Amino acid sequence: MAAISTIIMAGGLGTRMRSPLPKVLHELCGLPMLAWVVRAARAAGADDVVVVAGPESADAIAAALPDCRVVVQSPANGTGDAVRVGLAAVPASSELVVVLSGDTPLIEPETVRRTIEACADGVGGALVSARLAPPHAYGRVVRDGERVARVVEARDADAVELALDEFNVGLYCFRRDALASALPRLTAHNAQGELYLTDVVGLLAADGSAAVAVDEPAPETGEGVNTLVELAEREAGLRARILRDHMLAGVRIVDPPTTYVDGSVRLEPGCRLEPNVMLRGATAVGAGSVIGPNAMIDDGTVGAGCRVGPFAYLRPGCTLADGAQVGRFVELKNSRLGARAKVPHLSYLGDTDVGAGSNLGASTITANYDGQRKHRTTIGEGVSTMVHSTLVAPVTIGDGAYVAAGSVITEDVEPGALAIARPRQTTKPGYAARVDARRKEGEH
Repeated sequence: MAAISTIIMAGGLGTRMRSPLPKVLHELCGLPMLAWVVRAARAAGADDVVVVAGPESADAIAAALPDCRVVVQSPANGTGDAVRVGLAAVPASSELVVVLSGDTPLIEPETVRRTIEACADGVGGALVSARLAPPHAYGRVVRDGERVARVVEARDADAVELALDEFNVGLYCFRRDALASALPRLTAHNAQGELYLTDVVGLLAADGSAAVAVDEPAPETGEGVNTLVELAEREAGLRARILRDHMLAGVRIVDPPTTYVDGSVRLEPGCRLEPNVMLRGATAVGAGSVIGPNAMIDDGTVGAGCRVGPFAYLRPGCTLADGAQVGRFVELKNSRLGARAKVPHLSYLGDTDVGAGSNLGASTITANYDGQRKHRTTIGEGVSTMVHSTLVAPVTIGDGAYVAAGSVITEDVEPGALAIARPRQTTKPGYAARVDARRKEGEH
């Protein structure tokens, strides 16, 4: 197989985003916009990725995507110049060069793969085209039979060309030698006074190695992002795709419109997501587990056969072993639950290890912060805490121990013991009558 490199153009300032964050680093479904484009290229077989950025955003992009090489285009002189800068960083061993735009997060790996396959011997390049009436500001594809004679940007098109309904999506694959030969011959004789990458297509045709067009039946996959409104629209499409793929793989998603799953989340077939579930970051959910309704998990690991929710929040660093349960209005942070451990309702565990088979009663709280430092709480196997138990860290509750209702535990509890830490009850008979009498005296 031919060696394949990818050049991703990411030099746009994104001024219409009205944000200090570089446009291609805005997140969709948990990943930067640019990361989705990189994913598509790599899934299609292009391992080497070069990102062409402007000087204002290069450092931020390099920090966000350390597995990509970032080169700087300065000054900005159009898409043709951006590819020229990127090509200089492409290994000499690469025979094919895929060119993508960093602001098209919906590009499908299969589309990239078909474009690579179309760039066969005797063809200088391949581009993706689609039909849209009218195509508005998109570049028109002008054909010469089956081959593409040229691509004309809308600003430079005449009336006949503007009437064409086939437009350029903005995804290309070129043979490296043909691209390297064409780029130095680009001129800026156009409405924008820039070097257009699209003009490479016409130069290839003149050289006798014309490009071919690959039809894209879903034009929306090539749509870019220029505003935060468009960002939300693309994210909705990406979210629907993520959920569709999980459902086809065997995940039960009860109500997709209210379910949010980041692109980095791993779901095993046979798990179930109830309505109003949000799974973010490096979260993983095992087979047979039920999440929700109204549950959120950030960077958490949920084993097989677990139950999380309703109204539960797992903050980063949480791990649930097989069969563990986290119930109503429970929040966990940086905590681990052993197999079949239960935290059924109204509890907070921070920096806590819970052993297998333990059952924590309603309103069990681990007080993990002393005002300066965080401390861990260790709860052994088979432990039972009763309602309104507070465990002040650092503290250890031994295996099989019990904690009485309303206790504030500040010392370790040995295995099998019952810990009671609350004031002795005092009852004052007739108290309510005396209070009532004093109240009536005050009224006169």
